Amino acid sequence: MLDRQRMDPALYRDAMSRYAGHVQLVTTALEGERRGVTITAACSVSDDPATVLICLNNSNVKNEIFFKSGIFALNTLGAHHQSLADAFSGKTPLTTDERFASGTFETLATGAPVLADALAAFDCRVIEIKQASTHNIIFGEVMAVRYSEAKPALLYMNRGYHTL
Repeated sequence: MLDRQRMDPALYRDAMSRYAGHVQLVTTALEGERRGVTITAACSVSDDPATVLICLNNSNVKNEIFFKSGIFALNTLGAHHQSLADAFSGKTPLTTDERFASGTFETLATGAPVLADALAAFDCRVIEIKQASTHNIIFGEVMAVRYSEAKPALLYMNRGYHTL
């Protein structure tokens, strides 16, 4: 049987910084309020029905809107979106309106804000939320999708941006 010692969170974060992740902007809206967050914790779950998942920190009270709205858009960022990624990551002190003004957003099927020039955008309705430690895993059925021409992707690794 394995010893159940607790992993040091700092050690875990250092190791995970070596893990390359595609930079995504997840957005939602509810009753005239919008929220967007830069994340790397997102992936495809299934193609039938088309389903994705995102992971959001449940200790940030501003993320409550994702848990209540029932919708979200997963916007895949390209190399040309680095400043947008910074704006929505909180690295720059911007209001919500200023963050959304740094890109062009529209809606597809659900009403969630979709980045007009995202490499790919998945417009989703929430089908399940699971709490896992410090984060909530939100599963979304893809109701609409749009993608642009192929351009270099924006990745995050070793605590910095890279392109591929």
